[in-house]
Amino acid sequence: MDIYSKEDQPLYEQIYHCVKQIPQGKVATYGQIAKMVGRCSAQMVGFSLAALKIKSNVPWHRVINHKGKISPHGDGLGTSLQKELLLSEGIEFDDTNAIDLARFQWKSKKDV
Repeated sequence: MDIYSKEDQPLYEQIYHCVKQIPQGKVATYGQIAKMVGRCSAQMVGFSLAALKIKSNVPWHRVINHKGKISPHGDGLGTSLQKELLLSEGIEFDDTNAIDLARFQWKSKKDV
């Protein structure tokens, strides 16, 4: 067991624990989180983040898709909120609304 996974916790709690490690001003992809947690898919990471309450201490907004883009959220309100939160942390978007992963993607100790 390491700082990224706590195998004695339910899967969603393991995902949340991992997402909490993403520093401000950085992003991770759904697949990156799935790989770090193990025993889940990128889609399961998305489902777990969608299940969070609005007033959560999990920085869900720092998780994006493998193309460097925000995945659509329901009626679009979540999408605009996510972009707003990322911009407030200094994360930049290009003219296609993509984030430069080479510049802003979090490199965890597991990725090194």
